[in-house]
Amino acid sequence: IILAAMVESVDVEIFDGADRLVEIPRAHLALKMRQGREGMVVLHQDQALLRCHLTRNGILTAGFVAEALGVKVPSLGEEVQARVSTGVLFRALSIARLDLTNDASFPLLERLLEDAAMQRGPNPTGA
Repeated sequence: IILAAMVESVDVEIFDGADRLVEIPRAHLALKMRQGREGMVVLHQDQALLRCHLTRNGILTAGFVAEALGVKVPSLGEEVQARVSTGVLFRALSIARLDLTNDASFPLLERLLEDAAMQRGPNPTGA
């Protein structure tokens, strides 16, 4: 069931460097989430890790990825910073791979968001 709920789609692109980045555990990765005309992109050291296109599912996924990273989706032309562990990034990438047109994805989504929030720990800014 889990595999059936996970697909690569035209709504979301996950780049090769993203999976390599989470292979080595780190407590703090500096990420940027940027909103542009093509959609939302998550970057590490100015290298794109994932892109959510401006489609219904792409926009929905961007919101869930932002939630996993503990930030809000930035406005068009803006960017936000996130500092997370590789575990949190792994969960955000897993969320980006979910097929949100499949109802089986939503229990997985809920669990991944809970795990990411727990790994981020308390956030006094409420972001």
